[in-house]
Amino acid sequence: MTAEPVRVPVHVEEAGSGGPLLLCLHGIGSSSAAFAPQLAELSAYVRVVAWDAPGYAKSPDPEGPLDLDGFADAAAEVIRERGASAHVLGVSWGGVIALRLAARHPELVDSLIVADSSAGSGTDPAKADGMRQRAAELAELGPRAFAERRGPRLVSPDAPPELVRRVVDTMAASVRLPGYAYAAESMAAADLRTEIARITAPTLVLCGDQDRVTGVEASQAIAGSLHKTAYVIVKDAGHLANQERPGAFNAWVLSHLRITARIPEQAQAAGQAHITE
Repeated sequence: MTAEPVRVPVHVEEAGSGGPLLLCLHGIGSSSAAFAPQLAELSAYVRVVAWDAPGYAKSPDPEGPLDLDGFADAAAEVIRERGASAHVLGVSWGGVIALRLAARHPELVDSLIVADSSAGSGTDPAKADGMRQRAAELAELGPRAFAERRGPRLVSPDAPPELVRRVVDTMAASVRLPGYAYAAESMAAADLRTEIARITAPTLVLCGDQDRVTGVEASQAIAGSLHKTAYVIVKDAGHLANQERPGAFNAWVLSHLRITARIPEQAQAAGQAHITE
């Protein structure tokens, strides 16, 4: 007998009242706040749900350690609670979760949008070691100093100061132990290079041309390994292309959804955003 999956409660932000479901999974130093531009614009076409990963921001700490499968299963439960399947948008670490979700629960994933991501830090021992050291860095510095050190690299060198401040503030308000440590270990242990080749969901891969974190090569490697894929460079954007160039980013996502979900050209009446846990 197969055991029932353990439900991991999470906080989500939701917007939009009609159309297919779009689940947004944030990066390792962020939260649902990272998807404010998508909640605002894409919700006129689809139902947008952005989570705070377990142990992040407004989500409670999980009862025990979560590996990548645990985070993917938690995302799967968010989909099951709202419908039969979803289009899944993952940024950075969120993209790694999205890829594992598509491989582990293919019946729940209609398509993927993978932005500024990789096959996991486990593809390189040095990257994996650096990822594992982050929890100790967070414990030593605290969330604010940790965010001040790491946040500015997530956008391009020419990003406006208000965006840099928003990224830093979001990180400072989102990361804490033990959730961040679980996330870092899940990323350090991940090597999805073989797994990606088995994913059948149609996928849009995007990457900022000035991404200094995962870089364009990692995104190209994902796109080259998938069977049904389109690859797009977002000009004048760093690692957080969805926040730095939201207009261009959202336009590509809408183009993808018009093909994979047959959403209409015209926006629907905007729905009210709300939160659930």
